[in-house]
Amino acid sequence: MIAVFKHELRTYFHSLTAYVFGAFLLAFVGIGAMLYNLQAAVSNFEFVLSFGSLVFVVIVPILTMRVLAEERRQKTDQLLYSLPITTTQVIAGKYLALLAVYILPLAVISIYPLIFSRFGEVYLPTSYGSLLAFFLLGAALIAVGVFISSLTDNQGFAAGIGIAAILLNYYSVSLSEYVSATAMGSILTLCVLIFLLGLVIRAVTKNSYLAYWICLGLMAVMTLVCWVDISKFEGLLPKVMSTLSLFERLTVFVNGVFDVTGIVYYLTVIVFFLFLAVQSLEKRRYN
Repeated sequence: MIAVFKHELRTYFHSLTAYVFGAFLLAFVGIGAMLYNLQAAVSNFEFVLSFGSLVFVVIVPILTMRVLAEERRQKTDQLLYSLPITTTQVIAGKYLALLAVYILPLAVISIYPLIFSRFGEVYLPTSYGSLLAFFLLGAALIAVGVFISSLTDNQGFAAGIGIAAILLNYYSVSLSEYVSATAMGSILTLCVLIFLLGLVIRAVTKNSYLAYWICLGLMAVMTLVCWVDISKFEGLLPKVMSTLSLFERLTVFVNGVFDVTGIVYYLTVIVFFLFLAVQSLEKRRYN
């Protein structure tokens, strides 16, 4: 795993990827600091992080698009399978290298609250609590990007899907106000999501029976709940869209609340999508 980590880190810094990622992140947060903390004389540095989170829509897909897609395109992924390490260690090494690239500009950003505190009142616990959430948000989105990159050998396609997925998650709370809040609307949407989940499971595991039985089980549970009390589905869809938003969790920290459930949610997303990336790589190994 250490060898994979060093190789990936060396690759990022021998190309422009790490520098472009760091430059965009620092530039966007710097613009936010100028607008909020300097020009508007606002002492809340956490507002800058909320503003800066939008840049993840572009820079995370650019950072992660080649991590596995390029290996598949060049057929060098076959070399990974011959290494005396497990697939989990391969994914872990690549993911840790991405985190290292991400942490470097974040270390520079972490100095900003201390600088601003010398010229005004800055509530450091809220600032650094929000900075922790900002780091976990980026780490979760990077895990999503790694999984998307594992599904294709086309870097452009991986970047495009990544941008669309992150953008949808960014606006999911706003979109939840326009979706149907009726029980029937929620049921129909859940049916579509269960079908899409089945397709993803089949694509990742190449096991049609597993996908079929999982979908059948979820449909049975949903039917049982409908039979017991259909009113439980009223307003469910907007609530689910708001709950699944990664960016909305950051807003809680920005508002001064140290949300432990938010941290657990970020860590769960990281583990879940890295697990899917491992399964995607394992599927290709056995094929």
